[in-house]
Amino acid sequence: MAYTAQAPYTGIVDAFGPADFRQLPDLLVAKMGLGPSGVNGYMLRCTRTQEQLLVDAADDVMFVAAIMGSRGLSTIVTTHAHDAHVQALPDLEESTFAATVAHADDSGALPIPTTRSVQDGDVITVGEVALTVLHLPGHTPGSIALLYSPADGSAPHLFSGDALMSGGPGATSTPEERDRLLDALGQKVFDALPDETWIYPGHGEDTTVGRERADWRTAGSDGPAT
Repeated sequence: MAYTAQAPYTGIVDAFGPADFRQLPDLLVAKMGLGPSGVNGYMLRCTRTQEQLLVDAADDVMFVAAIMGSRGLSTIVTTHAHDAHVQALPDLEESTFAATVAHADDSGALPIPTTRSVQDGDVITVGEVALTVLHLPGHTPGSIALLYSPADGSAPHLFSGDALMSGGPGATSTPEERDRLLDALGQKVFDALPDETWIYPGHGEDTTVGRERADWRTAGSDGPAT
């Protein structure tokens, strides 16, 4: 099944429902609601080379395969090692032979070995598109986001996993983890990125850095994520 961006993008998806598509400079994004846990998965396609990358193999292999189509899948990036975000990882890796990528601090908790362990600042490519890894620990030790900065100078796009969502930072288990996440978000997101930066979260609707900036310091261990 080929996909193209046609209807206006809303960023609103339901579990097992239709995907939502957005055309960005050099990158086509398909946002998918994957499974009853409400995890968002993202299929990213380089429009020049047609190479594809999946952000979070959460669930529903058949639905992901339909969006993937005949172009295959080069890479699967796991934003963090919570079970709901990796349920389809073994099956998709086996069926597509995609390289698997995760932060070194979470890779040991995944159900299959990681092909490439990444650190803060590393670059992951999909075709000719570069995605910069932001390590945002706290929700899990190895939580990461992927930053896409279009070559045309337009606003950045951040695939944030559960580190940052509409309503604030993701949940943490201890005050220390909360402080670590807030510090990382402050340094790498709120102090570094413009308000117009679009955020594609691991759960729920999309948001922007500007929308979350005002009250991010008051969120944390009771944040919106699971």
